[in-house]
Amino acid sequence: MYIFICENSIDGIFTSIYEAWASHLGHKNIKLISEEPDNYELFCEYIHVKTDLEKSAKVSNTVLSRCGEDVWSDICTAIMANEFFSKKNKSSYSYFDITKADAVYRVLLYAFSMQKPEQIMNCLGNPYVMYVFELCRHTTNEAHHLLGFLRFNELENRILFSRIHPSNYVLPILADHFCDRLSTENFIIYDEIRDLAVLHKKSDSSSLSSGFKSQTFTFSSANKNFLIMDASSINQEIIRTYSDDELEYQKLWCGFFDSIAIESRKNTKLQNQNIPKRFQKDALEFQK
Repeated sequence: MYIFICENSIDGIFTSIYEAWASHLGHKNIKLISEEPDNYELFCEYIHVKTDLEKSAKVSNTVLSRCGEDVWSDICTAIMANEFFSKKNKSSYSYFDITKADAVYRVLLYAFSMQKPEQIMNCLGNPYVMYVFELCRHTTNEAHHLLGFLRFNELENRILFSRIHPSNYVLPILADHFCDRLSTENFIIYDEIRDLAVLHKKSDSSSLSSGFKSQTFTFSSANKNFLIMDASSINQEIIRTYSDDELEYQKLWCGFFDSIAIESRKNTKLQNQNIPKRFQKDALEFQK
């Protein structure tokens, strides 16, 4: 068995798919994983794959041309899932030996053998398709929650700032949404778990990238202008210094939140269902 070890990213997994296909070692003799294993298996040869953007683009373009944009989007969304976190709910998964990278590889092999590869995600009887489907759903569900629970604070420099702690890599989904909704605002969405941040600036504003390390991803179009950057060097003092208006509105919001509460009808369990605990740490009204 030949095991390809790649980076846990869209480009990393697409590169490993390219290398596995080009190796001609036989699909049955290949397995893809997106992290270094804790224990090495006997009689297996481990091949470390270095991420190559050109090879990744070739795989991406092939998926787009042969399977369509919907399948490409589902696969990319599945890759953004936190595989370890998703597998915590063991009752939802029957195939624990399947890895995320290998599942994507097998799904594409299956799709390319079909007459209508654009319908691959309907083949939920296939364990690899089902696994990719569940990873995709896990990511989109969390992104859907954050679209409603994400809160912005106005910093002293008038930039809107939000701090999140998602289990999955949902920044591209959030950026795409808020660039449309807040197109006339400068804003930053900071993923503190991964030390990455979305930076969006309106067309007539100065650069927002000061205080950030080298750019890792760039997305731009006629209607969107944002970057996803390494935020490990972000200035913590600046992002904790709010404008006077923001502090006043925070007091008003907390006062409103407390005033509409009915103590005799307090139901913490129901409240946690409406806004799960992992999102409450980033919501002002739940901060002590």
